[in-house]
Amino acid sequence: MSNTDFELSPVSFSRVSRRGVLLGLTGPQLVTASIAVVIIVLSLYLAGGEGLIWTSPLWAATIALTWLPVAGRRAVEWVPLTGHWVARVAAKQTVYRKKITKPRPAGTLALPGDAAGLRMHLDPDTDAVMVHDPHNATLTVLLEVSHPAFVLLDPGEQERRVHAWGRVLATVCRSANIARLQVLERTLPDAGTGLSQWWAQHGHDDGSWVAGIYRDLVDRAGPAGERHITTLSLALDMRAASRPIRSAGGGVKGAAHVLRQEMTTLVSALRTADLRPGPWCGPGELAVMLRSAYDPQIAGTLERAGTLGRDLATAGPVAVDEHWGSLRTDSAHHAVLWISDWPRSQVYPGFLAPILLSSGIRRSLTLLCDPVRTDQAARSIRKLRTEYISDAAQRAKIGQIDDAQQTAEYRDVLRQEADMVAGHGVFRYTGLISVSADTETELEAAIAAIQQAAIQASLETRLLVGQQASAFVAAALPLCRGI
Repeated sequence: MSNTDFELSPVSFSRVSRRGVLLGLTGPQLVTASIAVVIIVLSLYLAGGEGLIWTSPLWAATIALTWLPVAGRRAVEWVPLTGHWVARVAAKQTVYRKKITKPRPAGTLALPGDAAGLRMHLDPDTDAVMVHDPHNATLTVLLEVSHPAFVLLDPGEQERRVHAWGRVLATVCRSANIARLQVLERTLPDAGTGLSQWWAQHGHDDGSWVAGIYRDLVDRAGPAGERHITTLSLALDMRAASRPIRSAGGGVKGAAHVLRQEMTTLVSALRTADLRPGPWCGPGELAVMLRSAYDPQIAGTLERAGTLGRDLATAGPVAVDEHWGSLRTDSAHHAVLWISDWPRSQVYPGFLAPILLSSGIRRSLTLLCDPVRTDQAARSIRKLRTEYISDAAQRAKIGQIDDAQQTAEYRDVLRQEADMVAGHGVFRYTGLISVSADTETELEAAIAAIQQAAIQASLETRLLVGQQASAFVAAALPLCRGI
């Protein structure tokens, strides 16, 4: 079959459900609204109108918490986030300093915050480093994937590759042992390694003055542009795979044996989709990725330095200061944006090009794909259909009609059910964009540029606040971490 047999077709995304628990109200809103009603009723019952006046500050505050919008959210939704942030600041958990004189336990990744509990396991069969998360019971492995520039392909080839990537996702979703698949696309300054390799192969270094000048020029060339690197991270759910893990000997070694089987399946699916998977990353490659994320200015030097900086025990940051809406690490300021709403209208598969091709900005785009088991997805869809139908019947009884948003959400549910019946996998997607810059002023300009590019891509982005440290680990590190 030739590429001309495929015709590029637009795609549409399901809308984010705005439904509440009751009458469009969320759980926290119901709590505060109920408190306001109780205060009003008790005041009227005990003291009449005078009591209602005396308690007005209480019930007025709870009503304001219920319905007053603040920065795109209801005020009550800010209460747990702000409370958690205040507690972390009081406990000094927003500041991290590496204790260079205190040795870390063997096998740890030297990361701050919640990621401090991660452990490494070197698989002897594949020489791949596997990251063990004992709290979430996952084992993660990663590899780099190369591919041609999607936007430069003809429409028929683009459509064929979209269908091929869909088969890769379906392969991952059919396995009951996979906890998460992470696709991380990041930009790095060109380290000039290609120029150095050309000089080493073709240059004539005879010790002369001209050769010395040319050699110094190659060494000092530094970043000359940008490179785009794509990695895939695969996380094994050790709880779901407990039976095959016990059959393989138990523990992390048994989990590594089960994960190797999933790795083989993924590589075969990627090759079938005309993607070129590289070897599974070892400790050195992962150490460079972690160090480059926290210390971007050293990225080019690490790639030219050979074995320098390839120890996971020292790959973490030296200092981290977390602020309400940003993060300060060794040599850069960072901010993480959440893709809160995907395109509502039909778009073509290359709709992310404005973000991916934005030049002059150090950024990472992460897509966290959490597979949903077929039986769970079927139950969830049936529950949603029942809720939509019952809500529509209830609104009809009180004289209300369905608006366009509710009708569109119900159609999305029906389309999801049809796709599941057709054999497609069901995933929960989370999109994150990490932006880095040398100064706060440059960071603000980079955030504005990325937000403008997101508008061109028909995306809605929101700056994550009060959780920048955990969001950065999820968005910039290939460790299959969530937030």
